[in-house]
Amino acid sequence: MQDLLITDTRAVLAGEIRPATLWLSGGKIKQIITDETPLPNVPVFNAQGALAVPGFIDPHIHGFAGHGPENAAPEDLLEMSKQLAQYGVSAFCPTLYCARPHEMESLLKTLLPALGKETGAQIIGFHLEGPFISPKKPGVMKPQDIVPPQLADMERLYEAAQGHITNITLAPELPGISPIIDFCLAHGILVQGGHTNATYDEFLRGAQQGVKHATHLFNAMSGFNHRAPGAAGAVLMHPEISCEIIADGVHVHPDVVGFLRQVKPLENIVAITDALKPTGLTDGPFIANGEEVILDGGVWKRKTDKVIAGSALTMAQAFKNLVAFGYTPAEAVQLTSTNAARLLDVSNKGRLEEGFAADIVLLDPQLNLQAVFLGGKKQ
Repeated sequence: MQDLLITDTRAVLAGEIRPATLWLSGGKIKQIITDETPLPNVPVFNAQGALAVPGFIDPHIHGFAGHGPENAAPEDLLEMSKQLAQYGVSAFCPTLYCARPHEMESLLKTLLPALGKETGAQIIGFHLEGPFISPKKPGVMKPQDIVPPQLADMERLYEAAQGHITNITLAPELPGISPIIDFCLAHGILVQGGHTNATYDEFLRGAQQGVKHATHLFNAMSGFNHRAPGAAGAVLMHPEISCEIIADGVHVHPDVVGFLRQVKPLENIVAITDALKPTGLTDGPFIANGEEVILDGGVWKRKTDKVIAGSALTMAQAFKNLVAFGYTPAEAVQLTSTNAARLLDVSNKGRLEEGFAADIVLLDPQLNLQAVFLGGKKQ
């Protein structure tokens, strides 16, 4: 792979924005030049003063541009990877909807051949949103698919994925959930509390066991009340519990998204899209999880009852939104890339540093996408 210099950038480096030239070589960042060091004689891409940030990482996404796990084809995941790369995503966790365990098992086996063959955004591993969630907080999950926790089901899901489950959303208050939590922790799976009706104390007991990350904070969980703080209150009041946040300004009010930075350590907030399969499409009908959805008020809603089904967000738009909601660009980098890389143990992504993957997103002064490089290759 040919070396390349990306010149004239304002790069987010170790939490600061500095003028820099990025020397890419072999798919990695070979050197970051911030002084008058003579430049090597290699091809140049002039960024024209663009803001350079690391490629985005999305740990919770159901689909994009008409492609997603629900289509039950490895080729579909590979196309999803290509399409996401065009929007600055360097890595993602394709998220499976809650379904009966044997159905999720079959789907994992079907999709598994895609892993390692992607040419766009890296598939880190699968995120299972269920099946061990609360029937009291299903969101748009189908109630008939929610099952009581059984360790044997979890073991079969793990085997079906050949270990490639990175994160799982479950309700920590469910009877019989503890062995599943222990199994996930023992196998390096990030355990997320979500679709949960847990009381404050129940959620904290889960956190003590290892459920230290929350799925789409405030959405599909028991809310924060001054007498009953609920799952949301537990996440807000305990800084060691990290959380996802859907930063579209609809799932969570913009001021609440901004408020979160005042009460949570920045390193424990992860921006996600929770985007549905038709995100990015313009011609319907639009189908997600087997049901028709419509784009209404910036989110996908189930056509039958207008219940919010998921977001139409991209990570690039999430970055732009976060800055509008009060985060600095350097803080937005943490939420859209660095924090997810750490939580999911993606050791070579999430920062602009020498030796890291040459996954670089260039943003214009309005924070719109200007160019994307993944593995040093322009998308």
